[in-house]
Amino acid sequence: MRRNRVVRVLMLLPFGVVAVAVFGFVIMSLWNWLMPTLFGLGAIGFWQALGVFILSKILFGGLGGGAQGRAYSRARFMRRWQRMTPEEREELREWLLHASRGPAGSPNAERCE
Repeated sequence: MRRNRVVRVLMLLPFGVVAVAVFGFVIMSLWNWLMPTLFGLGAIGFWQALGVFILSKILFGGLGGGAQGRAYSRARFMRRWQRMTPEEREELREWLLHASRGPAGSPNAERCE
């Protein structure tokens, strides 16, 4: 089983390298086409474009997961929820209610008092 995974990763590795190179080139081209004209910014190189890509993934897109990751997390939570006793469920509800109330004076603060 583990050997199949290693073989699959080694087969997909060239596609990943090509995809990163294409993303870097596309970002560099778009930046150099738009940003100097619109905002007066300087042109960037390939490695700077990859840095912009990685920074944007961290800030806006996360580092993986996506819809499949959220679906997995939801399914995992539902399995845990089903195994809980009614008392544990109520305790979790109370904890979430108090944790979400925010700073004093916020609209949610009155719900817990």
